[in-house]
This record gives sequence, C-alpha cells and structure tokens, in this order.
Amino acid sequence: MNADEEKERPVPSRGSAWPLCLGIGSVLVILIAMLLPRHPGRSGRVRPAAAPGRAAAGQSRSAGAVFRRHSPTAGPAGPSAQEIVAGKVTQFARKRWETVQAMARHFKVDVPDEVKRFFAAVEAGRWEEADALFKALSEKRKASSTSSSAVQALQKLWPAVLETYGVAEQAHNWPAQQLLDYGNAVLDSLRPGMVYVGGTDAGRFIPTLLNETGDAGQHIILTQNALGDGTYLDYLRFLYGDQMPMLTAEDSQRAFSDYMADATKRFQHDQQLPDEPPQLRPGEEVQMVDGKVQVSGQVSVMYINELLFQALMQKNPDTAFALQESFPFQSTYANATTLGPIMELRNTDTQAALTPERVNQALDYWGNTVQELVADPEVPSDSDARNAYSKLLVAQANLFLDRNYTGQAEEAFRLATELAPASPEVIYKYAGLLAKENRFAEASQLVQTALTLAPADQGFQNLLQALNRHR
Repeated sequence: MNADEEKERPVPSRGSAWPLCLGIGSVLVILIAMLLPRHPGRSGRVRPAAAPGRAAAGQSRSAGAVFRRHSPTAGPAGPSAQEIVAGKVTQFARKRWETVQAMARHFKVDVPDEVKRFFAAVEAGRWEEADALFKALSEKRKASSTSSSAVQALQKLWPAVLETYGVAEQAHNWPAQQLLDYGNAVLDSLRPGMVYVGGTDAGRFIPTLLNETGDAGQHIILTQNALGDGTYLDYLRFLYGDQMPMLTAEDSQRAFSDYMADATKRFQHDQQLPDEPPQLRPGEEVQMVDGKVQVSGQVSVMYINELLFQALMQKNPDTAFALQESFPFQSTYANATTLGPIMELRNTDTQAALTPERVNQALDYWGNTVQELVADPEVPSDSDARNAYSKLLVAQANLFLDRNYTGQAEEAFRLATELAPASPEVIYKYAGLLAKENRFAEASQLVQTALTLAPADQGFQNLLQALNRHR
C-alpha cells in the first residue's frame, strides 16, 4: 500500500495533454509510451540553509550542497542520523494526531479506535504494528459500507492517516542520512513563502516530514496527485484555508466536466476518423457504455489533477509554486525554470528564465550531484535515493525537451541512466528521444544494458524487439 493509491481512482462518467510519447507520432514511440509504467514511484532540518535565497534555481552549486556524505553513526557533536529521523517521525505523528482530533471535532465525527492505535504506533516507532494497522484500515475503508459512521469518519480523516503512513514508510525504507540529505536538497531550494507540490512518495513525504519538524520557516506542502479527491481537498482547506485560497467542490466539478467534454470530443474523433492520428493518449481509457462515454485509468485521473492544479494556481496569482513532478504536467512548462533539483512554475524573474546558460548550469549542478551519488558505496544503484534523484533529473529533462533544448535533455537523460540504469521511466524516455532521431542502434544498446540488470523485465524485452525491428 502506498500513495499511488491516490492516483488510481476511476474517473466518474461526468486542458492539456500528458505527452508520454514526447511528441513522436511513430508506432515505435507510441509503443514506448504504452510500455511506460503508470506508477510514478513510491509517491526539521538538521543543517541550515546554504545561503540567503537558498538554491538559486539551476545555478551551479557544489554537489555537497545537494548530497552530503556524512557518517550516520553517533558522534560527540550530537545524535546520529537515525536518532534524528526517529525523533522527527515521533514529532510528526504527534502533531498529525492533534490534527486528526481537531478534524474530528470540525467534521463532527468520532475517531475510530484503529486510527488511535495507528498514531500511537507511529509515534512510538513500532513500524510493523503501524504498517499492519494501516493496511487493515485501508481494507476497511475500501470494503465496508459507506453508510457506516465509522467508515464515514475514516474517509474524512484518511488524508491525515495516509500522510502519516507515508512519512513513516519513507523513514523506514530510507537510510537516515540519505533521507535527510534528500529532504534538505528539496527544501533548501525553496524561497520563503513558496508553495511546494510533491509528486512521488519520496518527493512528497520526506520534505513534509522535515518541513514540519524543523526550525526554519515552514512551507505549504501538497500533492498534485490527490487533487481529484474531495476528502483531500477538505484536508487542504482544513490545514491551509486560512493561508491561501484552496480548491472547492465547484472547482472539482468544473474540472471533471471540462475533462469529460474534451475526452468525449477526442473519442468521437478517433471513432469517426480512424485513419487520422488518434487524439486519445496512450493509456487513456475511454469507452461507450449504454450510449454514454465513460473514462477511467490513471492517465485520465492525472489529466483532471492537472486541470485542478492549474485552477489552484489561478486562484493564487501572486503565489510562487515549486513542483516535484510525478507525471509531467506539460501545461505548467511555459514559464517554468529550474530550482535546484526541482522546478519553479510561473517564473516572472528574467534573471531566472530558462535560458541556454541556465540549462547548462543545471546540468553542471546535476553532473556534480550524480558524481557524488555514484561514487558513494552506501548508495547502490538500486537504492531509493538514486531512484528518487533520477526522478528529479528526468523531470528537468522533460522541461528541457519541451523548450527545445534537445541536446541538454539528452545529457540529462544520460546522467539519469548513471543514477538508475534499470529505471523503466528513464530507459523508455531516453529511448524515445533516441528513436525520434532515428538512432535505433543507440536506443537498442541502452535497453540491452538495462536488460542485463533486469533480465526478467518484459517491458524492456518488448521495447528491445520493437527497436531492433526499426534498425
């Protein structure tokens, strides 16, 4: 069970595209897009910020400012990394338990006993117990009748439960020092007052943990992946409604309606004009049932989330947003720029614009970071840390590609393969770029290398066969 659950809700039958195939119309690249996994990954500060303004986006900065190699063992100067993280998880669970109690009073529901035990287990550091309780709560939430008062209460409180579990899970899975380094790399990039939008589990929950248990000024943190969930919008309004305008039920309904109208139009085009290029996206599940168009699947959910995210930014025109991408939201790329390891959206500072110089500075930044990570024996190629950093790097490669910095995008993908040489997302997107340029031999070699590390991966096998047919 993980935060990807939020992105798997079917879309009721009630923008901009997610371009999995990098704008390539060929059959091969559509295959690459279809093979791309639909799950983007298992979606206080210990050190002071690097400097005023923190990580000026894309500026060349030593890798040590992003990834710091420190021994996690205790020393005379203070507690070990493990002790620091354990203490932060305890502090976070205690704060979220207080939030849950306040939410229960606000929504006039009783907190289920299992929820009380779950928070007690997380606060005490009893991972196995917390994990078992969370999974039992998840099954109860899915299987029980929604007319039950206990289930209704669980639905209302679920976003806080899920967030607390996500924080505890990341703390359990990551080596403590690597978790601290990754979270600080993200948070140290933010300017004061920025809203941070985390996508993957690591990109969402680790910064959330450090943000709420640190000494520096806190940021509003949310995820783009759950904006289509009404209970999550209730949660955001409860947490942050007095700090910024949040999405409403009317905003949600409008996004659903707009998407349905657009999906219906594109579905009808594909049905009526089968010889023209299809307008439905790979993985977008649209069908006619009893004379009505119905849509489902993760691609559709993320499209709706993109519409809602755009609506949130429109409600807050003077707010600066920073994004850690799970699925590409191409409609946000127009004025985006690099911000350390993440991206700043709707940038208006001409000095921070995504110029060739800034793109090259970002590549210098990543070159140093990748060198540090690859050289560290405590961070193996299949580690959560290397996969998480590769995800950040792929997101910037997507941005470079969208802005026609093709050579720099290729270099970013190459660096990402150094970090995660068997990551499906990295391999498919890099192979797609090479295939677009008719460099099939290089794409085949890329996939072959990935297969040596993951020989049983059927997607890689299918992709290699498709590439070899086009050589």
